[in-house]
Parts: sequence; C-alpha cells; structure tokens
Amino acid sequence: MSLVIPTLNEALNLPLVLAAVPECVTEIIVVDGRSTDATIAVALSWPRVRVEREPRAGKGFALSAGFAAASCDIVVMMDADGSMDPAEIPSFVRALVAGADVAKGSRRMHGGDSSDLTPLRSFGNAALTTTVNLLFGSRYTDLCYGYMAFWRDVVPMIDPGCPGFEVETLINIRAQQAQLEVAEVPSQESNRLNGTSNLSVWRDGCRIGRAILKGRTTRAHRPATNSSASMAV
Repeated sequence: MSLVIPTLNEALNLPLVLAAVPECVTEIIVVDGRSTDATIAVALSWPRVRVEREPRAGKGFALSAGFAAASCDIVVMMDADGSMDPAEIPSFVRALVAGADVAKGSRRMHGGDSSDLTPLRSFGNAALTTTVNLLFGSRYTDLCYGYMAFWRDVVPMIDPGCPGFEVETLINIRAQQAQLEVAEVPSQESNRLNGTSNLSVWRDGCRIGRAILKGRTTRAHRPATNSSASMAV
C-alpha cells in the first residue's frame, strides 16, 4: 500500500512518524510544499520514501500530487506532525478489505479520542459535521480529520483538487455523492509533537464552509468497479 504524507517544515516530526510506519506500507510518498527546513533531506534518508515536490501552496494540492504518484491498490493519507498514529493503519486496511471503498478516521466514535482539539475547534467540527450530514444525507461523526484510506481506483471520484484544509471535507462529500461505501474507524489523535500548526481556525473554517456550499453544486459518480475484493496492497 501507499502512504501519502504532506509536509511543510516538519523536519523535527517526520523521523518520529516514519519510524512508526508498519511494514505493510510498501511505499511512502512525502509531498513537500516548499519547506525551508531540512524536511526533504530527512525524508530522503529513510527507506521506502519517495519525495514529490509540490510548487503550489496548500495541503489539498499536496495530497492530490501524492494520490497521483501512488502506485499501490490502497492509498492512506495522514499528517506529518505526529498527531496520527501510524500503528492504526492496519485498522483502516481491514475496513477496506471488509468491503468499504473509503475508511475515514473518527475521533468522535466509540474508541476514538483527541487531545488536540480545542473547545472552539471541537464546536466548529461538530457544527460542520452536522451541516454536511443534513445537506448530503451522510452519517459522519467526524468531518474535519485527515486520517483516511481508500482504494486507488476511487481516487478520481473523491479527489477534489482543492488547495487547502478543506480537502478532507470535500473528500467526504464526494464519497457520499458517489454513493461509495464509507466506514469510519476509531482513531486516537495526539497533540502535535513539535512546532505549530498551519491551520487557522477562522480562515480555514470559512474555507470549509464555502467548500460545503460549493459541494452542493458538483456531483461525483461511483466507479464502474469496486476494488475492495482485491488483496494486492
């Protein structure tokens, strides 16, 4: 399987994340968005890692570049800040092999939790999750969380090609619109290990809100075949 990790100045955190990636991951694609520290050099010093340089600014563009570069049947996306535990990857894979097209992490379902969500971010996430569920008929418990896995052949259906942190929201909306089978997987989110987040609560919250409204005017379609029966990862 392919693991896609977008980075921007994560030289301190990346070694701790890469050291925990399980052996079932055959390729690690680090997509760097113009880091000014040693992120690229650190990434290249690890086995299984391939670096893609993304000149366009934004997490969404970085993820799209990583999806395009992925060569395995299963694609996993996660952050580079150490807040997501790579040891959870097999749980996502089990959900896919069991029949899901998309497996998304949830900090809000039984077995999930977060030590990183502030009260304001928690409220905003809950409000946005409720809004998406009402508008699109989904039953998500956690919308704005970037730990996900999916079969590579559904990428054209779910990759929104957007620039920023609204990417997770739009992936979830497109999966619902395409009538894909989505399984939520409990996930334990930790605090960022080092540095400060590039997320702005108000700016990116507004971007996500606009993305939800825009999502109402676009439609995704289910692919002709479902690769969940495939075991090549």
